[in-house]
Amino acid sequence: MKLNKQDILKALETITVPGEGQNMVESGAVTNVVTFADEVIVDITITNPSLQAKKKTEVEIMKTIHDKVYEKAKITVNVKVNAPAKSAPNVIKGKTIPGIQNIVAVASGKGGVGKSTVTANLAVTLAKMGFKVGVLDADIYGPSMPIMFDVELERPVAVNVDGKSKMRPVENYGVKMLSIGFFTQPNQAVVWRGPMASKALNQMIFDAAWGELDFLLIDLPPGTGDIHLSIMQSLPITGAVVVSTPQNVALADAKKGVAMFQQESINVPVLGIIENMAYFTPDELPNNRYYIFGKEGAQNLAEDLGVRFLGEIPLVQSIREAGDVGRPAALQTGTVLEQAFERLTQNVVEEVVKRNDDLPETEAIKITTMAGCSAVNKN
Repeated sequence: MKLNKQDILKALETITVPGEGQNMVESGAVTNVVTFADEVIVDITITNPSLQAKKKTEVEIMKTIHDKVYEKAKITVNVKVNAPAKSAPNVIKGKTIPGIQNIVAVASGKGGVGKSTVTANLAVTLAKMGFKVGVLDADIYGPSMPIMFDVELERPVAVNVDGKSKMRPVENYGVKMLSIGFFTQPNQAVVWRGPMASKALNQMIFDAAWGELDFLLIDLPPGTGDIHLSIMQSLPITGAVVVSTPQNVALADAKKGVAMFQQESINVPVLGIIENMAYFTPDELPNNRYYIFGKEGAQNLAEDLGVRFLGEIPLVQSIREAGDVGRPAALQTGTVLEQAFERLTQNVVEEVVKRNDDLPETEAIKITTMAGCSAVNKN
């Protein structure tokens, strides 16, 4: 028997689309019908994403054609699901922390580029400029801020704030600080899965008595993983600073770090890129510069990505020594290092002010898949 397309459509008019009042033809759900001899192909689009609705639609079409047109018809049903995008249920709302004006994430795609050192020196320089500053050490597995601020033996104490018990951050050099390092022994490894680490971070963020802060700097761990997403889901980040050395290997990872913040589902403004270990100048040859890790790599990357180059920090032995003894190098008054960190910090402050003037407040990121945020390509 040769099937007729009009007979097929007339039969399909007796079927109601799942979740809708109209029949399949009137609603436009049936997008195409093709007949050839005793074969028929029906293309249909439904909005209900459930497997049950898809199977029910397929069975109803086949049964209706067999009952009303030809019982031996060979039927193929192609069901396409076009579910409307859901917005509200998937939006993870971030909470602002009362009293904190600006939250700046300091990140690097790669470990070992001096991100924590830069964070510590940015913090003390901001404090010297008269700002109220806090540092959250978000590197759960390798916390270093207690060492850099010479507070390894300190412990946060509980204080009562509006009837609730909160942690009072440890303070030194005018900087308030919290780190997982305050809650573990020096030789104790933190062996936690992502959810445990995220829970600890949330406690340090929201169960702390930070008080009034102009800047909260977040020292992020290397990479672009779970901790980063947890932070950006929990807090509306004002902006991010990416630290890199001039080396190509570090720049490749720094590029990924910038791409993470610029991803559509994250959308955190990148304030700029800092080049650490930019060059080496020996004491005996103060006019000489040796570009051990390459020359102006981070500066060129900033230009390529269209973000500001915030400044360069030389490779100087005293920066390492200062970090090891717990007194950040920017506190060395009247030195080249103090001047370098002051220029860098001024540029960061300028970018924060510009960002606050030009852009709306950052929202917590939106997670739309179980995997979190999908990968993106940034050329």
